[in-house]
Amino acid sequence: MIQWKEEIIINTHIEKVWSLFLDKNIKKIMPKVEEHNLIEKNENEVGAKHQQTYREGKRLESYIVETLAYEDTETYKKKQIHFILANAFVTNLTFIVEKIDDQHTKFIYEGSNAGINFIGRAMLKLGNPKGNNLKVVHEFLKRVEQEAMKVQE
Repeated sequence: MIQWKEEIIINTHIEKVWSLFLDKNIKKIMPKVEEHNLIEKNENEVGAKHQQTYREGKRLESYIVETLAYEDTETYKKKQIHFILANAFVTNLTFIVEKIDDQHTKFIYEGSNAGINFIGRAMLKLGNPKGNNLKVVHEFLKRVEQEAMKVQE
């Protein structure tokens, strides 16, 4: 299993960062997501389910993303999601934004990726050098920061 927990301070208001995690903006921070369609409940509640299609090179993978936790207060926001990819990997992701002040927000990104069968475990062991996974996590943090700075009032 691969696990991570990284954070970054973004020099903008909490609502600008949080808006990137709305369905309509998800492709801005996850450009490999080709489709993201709500199929059950509302996007801002626990139990919401989305049909998501992700492109990796020429291959498309579709799966169901379920919201496991959702909080949205003035100073703290959290969304935790879960999905199974290619019947081989279970992925859990948590996005937390915390208000520091009106112009500074802490963004915490944590998650895990585990093989659910022999093939998945072997692929994680062989295909993800430790440094490469951390690079992908840091690229995501920077993308969220860059996109948050573009969000209009």
